[in-house]
Amino acid sequence: MKRTILASLLLACAVHAHAAPKTAALSPAAVKAAKYAVTTYRLEVVKTLAGLVSFNTVADPKIPSDQDPQHIAFKNYLKTETSRLGFDFADHGWVVVIGMGKGEERVGIVTHGDVQPVDPSKWKKSPFVLDQTSEPGKLLARGAEDDKGPIATALYAMKALKDQQLPLSKRIELYVYMGEESNWQPLVDFLKTHEPPQMNITLDAEYPAVVAEKASGTIAVTFPKAGAVVAPAGEPHIAAFGGGFFGSQIPEDASATIANATPEIEAQVRARGAQQEGMRYEFTRKGSDLEVRAHGVSAHSSKPEDGVNAVAMLADALAVRPWPNTTAGAAVNYLNELVGTGLYGEKFGAIAYRDSFMGPMTVAPTVIRQKEEGIEVSINLRRPRGKSIEQITSEAKAAIDGWQSRNLALANVTVRTGEPWQRLDAPQLPVLMNVFSYFTGMKDPKPVAIGGGTNSRLFPNAVSFGPGMPGQVYTGHSEHEFITLKQLLLNLQMYTAVLAELAK
Repeated sequence: MKRTILASLLLACAVHAHAAPKTAALSPAAVKAAKYAVTTYRLEVVKTLAGLVSFNTVADPKIPSDQDPQHIAFKNYLKTETSRLGFDFADHGWVVVIGMGKGEERVGIVTHGDVQPVDPSKWKKSPFVLDQTSEPGKLLARGAEDDKGPIATALYAMKALKDQQLPLSKRIELYVYMGEESNWQPLVDFLKTHEPPQMNITLDAEYPAVVAEKASGTIAVTFPKAGAVVAPAGEPHIAAFGGGFFGSQIPEDASATIANATPEIEAQVRARGAQQEGMRYEFTRKGSDLEVRAHGVSAHSSKPEDGVNAVAMLADALAVRPWPNTTAGAAVNYLNELVGTGLYGEKFGAIAYRDSFMGPMTVAPTVIRQKEEGIEVSINLRRPRGKSIEQITSEAKAAIDGWQSRNLALANVTVRTGEPWQRLDAPQLPVLMNVFSYFTGMKDPKPVAIGGGTNSRLFPNAVSFGPGMPGQVYTGHSEHEFITLKQLLLNLQMYTAVLAELAK
């Protein structure tokens, strides 16, 4: 099945159950402010985005964010921009709060300034330079969509309201967290002593509004060197297998080495790989060994239908014969028997299920790690409501136990997952639906569910509002991250109008 069809089915699953909240007419003041923002700051918002993406704010596991020189430099740039635009600024270490106005009631905008790891070799220009020329109409950079573009648009939405001198009764606060992609605990700790706004919108997901998020989880197993089969001399076997970059990215690259590969085996692997849509393979002979490199399409692991999983596809291309359970061969056999090329865990015992609103659980191998004791295969789960953690854990371990009984013993078997989240009664939903409908022309928009997780979970009355459009490929976490200029400016208008309505 083509990925475009799958994407449409998932979108339909996400939106069908919930009626659009009742809306009122958008106020003339909000419309005027939105038009002012896009006509006045269309160049400035791009310039500020270019500044924001210039800082490599990937988390360094050895240095906490509040001590990381790149993170500190990023916050200093934000402070300079904040001062220039006329807002107040508070640096709390892992969290920055940028404020405008006064009032006991507050409206919060939740974003993050850290970004996912990146492979610079896959980019036409540096991923930390805003590339405005390689693909006309697109602004390419790590963080352009996730989540520095939203920070830039939020700043100028606030500036437009300030310029227009709208009579606002609520204070507006922009929260920029520096660990969303790697470590939520500092934000949890911060919110224990800091009182957040009473109402919040998170700019880190999709439109029209996200009111439910699947839980993220991992199934990880190690194929140990000790106990693995030693292939007889001269027998074809998988001598090496690896791939993936980080756990929340659908892997774009994978590789394998077939020892003692006959011409017939090579021809079979070539033929099987050629049948896969969206994949590209390279074959290199080194004596009797055949090296195979697989190239797919990276994507956010919460939306595996947006990518082409090089790890799963390479394992499938190798499924031309039964392979001895060498360490690498066992990893390939495991993936083919329990995962395959599907997205929903249908082969992994009894774990597959779906929810009528949140959609199906997705199951995607993301990282194959070479460790001293063997090869670790890590599978990313995104699960909806409908099963308990205990049931998912039990079903996954039962499938793994069954595989072990037929093959070989595994080490470090880990199954972990969180809880799905939903907030269906956020009071700002009518405003969000109204603004989205007005500026996009889409009639009767409805809240949706997503596979990813955002900091909406930690803030009161928070739901996500953009920056991605429904039905479009989300490029955050991929090696081709961008936001179109058209979308950036549309977001600027919608954020301005939403803040005008919520803070009036």
